[in-house]
Amino acid sequence: MKVVVAHNRYRSELPSGENVIVDLEMAQLEAAGITVLPFLRSSDDIPSLSAAQKVLLPISPIWAPSAQKDLARLLREERPDVLHLHNPYPLLSPWVVRTAHAHGVPVVQTVHNYRQVCAPGLYFRDGHACHECRGKAFALPAIKHKCYRGSTAQSAIMATTLAVHRSTWRSVDRYIALTEAIADHLRDYGITDGQITVKPNAVEDPGPPPAAGDGLLFAARLSPEKGLGLLLDAWRRHPDGALGRLRIAGEGELRPLAEQVAAERADVEYLGPMDRMGVRAALRTSAMVAVPSTWHDVLPTAILEALANGRPVIGTNLGGIPYLIDNAGFAVPPTVDDWAAALPDALKAAPTLTDVARRRYLDTFHPDVVTSQLIDVYTALRRP
Repeated sequence: MKVVVAHNRYRSELPSGENVIVDLEMAQLEAAGITVLPFLRSSDDIPSLSAAQKVLLPISPIWAPSAQKDLARLLREERPDVLHLHNPYPLLSPWVVRTAHAHGVPVVQTVHNYRQVCAPGLYFRDGHACHECRGKAFALPAIKHKCYRGSTAQSAIMATTLAVHRSTWRSVDRYIALTEAIADHLRDYGITDGQITVKPNAVEDPGPPPAAGDGLLFAARLSPEKGLGLLLDAWRRHPDGALGRLRIAGEGELRPLAEQVAAERADVEYLGPMDRMGVRAALRTSAMVAVPSTWHDVLPTAILEALANGRPVIGTNLGGIPYLIDNAGFAVPPTVDDWAAALPDALKAAPTLTDVARRRYLDTFHPDVVTSQLIDVYTALRRP
């Protein structure tokens, strides 16, 4: 079986769980005997585009002619069984769905965010959840609030893209909803149950975990929706050292906040930006992982990594987070009071949940479990 995997990679200077998952999934498919044909673009390449390509860049979310030409050639030459789309923006465009269908190739898309409806894909604006564009034929609020990259012009382009491609998204042959919450989002958009398969992501097995370490690890993009501010406000409700050590790994606009609190308190350490192996090492020296997202985070890779390494999680009760944690940790409302109250008990219980976390991973998020589910989706769409 041949599968084209189409993905626009996010910028490398910011951590992206979606990039990680796409890379891991391609490797897992190849290990299972699937011929993977990567069709990738990277936002890192935008500065090096030719002058002509930069002229067309503003319309790329809508059409991306260069990508369509290259994809059409790949489809003609390789005659794949399925195209599996992840992120199409900005250099691929949802038009790849139409290009695939024009060549008789069915399309699967994994839904990592809410981009069918929301311009930035987060349902999050100005520090709070926002659903103003839900149910609207045209996302005018996104333009009003400059939701896409803080730009009126870019927000207008994305709002236009969402309107133009409403029929495109409804024509996708099969959606992979990472949780039931995403399945509900798709149904609300008009996608039928027959087009939806609920299947989580997987991360590779790091092997049996060591005994629990100490303290709490936050490892994510340092942006407001990831909840670092919430975590630090709750942590500072307790005397220095009362909860053990809080380690923070990541890069982003809230880095000055992480550095400031680390300078103020002996029990907070900012580790800086780290690659996956660095995060894994920090994770294994910790007792628990914090995922204090204040948006409806779909399926945070940080939780999968934590469970794979036998580390329980304390997270907010938003999006897919409670589903991921299940009995391997704590899902807490996203308020400072609730987190300040939950942290002591959670950290005390963490060493007793190592085996529970590891079992949760093995039963639900191991590649042997998840990859076979994905291949079943492909097989059901394969042309006779």
